[in-house]
Amino acid sequence: MPEKRWLPETLFEDLGFRMTYAVEKVLYEQQTAHQHLVLFEHKHFGKMLMLDGATQVTTRDEFIYHEMMTHVPILAHGKARNVLIVGGGDCGIAEEVLKHKALKSVVQVEIDASVIEFSKEHFPEFTKPVFRDKRFESVIADGMKYVATTSRRFDVIIVDSTDPQGPGAVLFTKEFYAACKRCMAPGGVMVTQNGVPFMQPDELISSVGMFKPLFADAACYVAAIPTYVGGHMAMGWASKDQTLRRHPARTIAARYQKAGSFRTKYWTPEVHVAAFALPRFIAEHVQRAKKK
Repeated sequence: MPEKRWLPETLFEDLGFRMTYAVEKVLYEQQTAHQHLVLFEHKHFGKMLMLDGATQVTTRDEFIYHEMMTHVPILAHGKARNVLIVGGGDCGIAEEVLKHKALKSVVQVEIDASVIEFSKEHFPEFTKPVFRDKRFESVIADGMKYVATTSRRFDVIIVDSTDPQGPGAVLFTKEFYAACKRCMAPGGVMVTQNGVPFMQPDELISSVGMFKPLFADAACYVAAIPTYVGGHMAMGWASKDQTLRRHPARTIAARYQKAGSFRTKYWTPEVHVAAFALPRFIAEHVQRAKKK
């Protein structure tokens, strides 16, 4: 009987930390000139996609990240009609966004067309409902160039990026955030993937520090996602409206009911509000960023 293969999560190797997953079955694996991609079955987490040793998505806990990256900004805004997703080629974000029936348009800008095709084959649970929805528009383009040049304006911008390395590095720059502000409608909000502050504090501090001179409100909120190891994950928050993250649960609940009370597995109005109550060490990172 062949020995079971184990795949390591190597994102935090510089900290002397690894986590490994037992592979039940490899569904797809490719080593290109730029990256190693592997999709495999795990007996607890289901389908797992790893890119260069970093877990990207699992079918067991994807709902936490996708729900918190979408429903929080859309329901905090309250009147969103047009949403932009930068990245998000697996369409997990888009699938959640489109549950909001009041939206008129959802534009997803993904730099790599092959990511879309890969997702259509391996994550049809995300892509099928998305590409059936007439409000959805898939744009294959560089996200930085798109936000810097588009004439369209968006109420909510969701940056579903990888970590700040390789092609994703530009999505963590002041130039990118300024371009997002340029194409944001009045009263708009942007949320970003900002890593695990316990392991990656500099990522959050850097982003919030760049938000501060550009937006009226610069902050973050958190969620606990099992396969993003190291504790809470931070979602960066940048808005033209200082009131958006201060609504009480009853206001969010009323907006959720109006949106159709679609099923969620993590997000609730109470979790929405509580997500902005930061553990002290994360709050201190945010305050440090604002003083820079």
